[in-house]
Amino acid sequence: MLLTALISGLVLGGTYALVAMGLTLQYGISRIMNLAYGEITIFAAFSAFILFSTFGINPLVGMLIVLPGAFAFGYLVYGIMMQPLVKRSARSGTLEVDSILATFGLMFVIQGIMLVWFGSNYMSYSFLNFGVNVLGSNIAANRLLAFAMAVVIGGTLYVLLTRSRWGTAIRAVAVAPASAPLVGIDVNRTARFAFALGTMLAASGGVMISMYQTFTASMGVVFTMKALVIVIMGGLGNLLGALVAGLLLGVVETMVATYVDPGLTLAATYVIFLAILLWKPSGLFGKAAGR
Repeated sequence: MLLTALISGLVLGGTYALVAMGLTLQYGISRIMNLAYGEITIFAAFSAFILFSTFGINPLVGMLIVLPGAFAFGYLVYGIMMQPLVKRSARSGTLEVDSILATFGLMFVIQGIMLVWFGSNYMSYSFLNFGVNVLGSNIAANRLLAFAMAVVIGGTLYVLLTRSRWGTAIRAVAVAPASAPLVGIDVNRTARFAFALGTMLAASGGVMISMYQTFTASMGVVFTMKALVIVIMGGLGNLLGALVAGLLLGVVETMVATYVDPGLTLAATYVIFLAILLWKPSGLFGKAAGR
């Protein structure tokens, strides 16, 4: 029972970590706190549902359709909505506040479209819904596949960001956006690309969630809040922190649901969140101000 709960928690946490890594990337590079992030995740889940139930396209193939579309959407949103705010903030210095207000409105637009198109009912579909024996525990195959995909996508992104010239340029914008142009880095183009990449990660998390969870058009805010909690717990802009915090959150939620009460999972999440903030306000892997 304990091993089953632990493995299930790691599987859930892997998906959480992947979703939160996208938000970390958006905020760390673009300095934009995207409150419509969870709606993109849920929209991707609905897209996977439609592709599977209507056209018979399984989620793995469906990702080849959904993810490029999400990247294009994020790239477009940044160019139309965020770029003017970035230019204005050069004088006012209010990018974070302005982006919160703008994406708050975008959240309701996307949620409204989903409610019109898909209604308010819970949706799910059956994909690889059979048990697999893992160390004596029976774990659903769709959950294991989702975890494997999260590891591959998250691991690939982490390696690219830490081991490639492209990743070095992105991290340079995150650390010193004012100095990055001095070495030939186009800050605006990099920020726009990072925002689109974060949108794509949100969508990838949505496809994975659709494989083993029920979802509804109004659930986006839940994933936005969980992603925010993970980002802050791990340290703003820190990908490794988002990974560790996501896994921790998934394990805590599963353990509480299994051994205490499923209704207390959200409360447990915020208890852990507050405990980490009190112990280390900058997050698990964040650096304190002035260091």
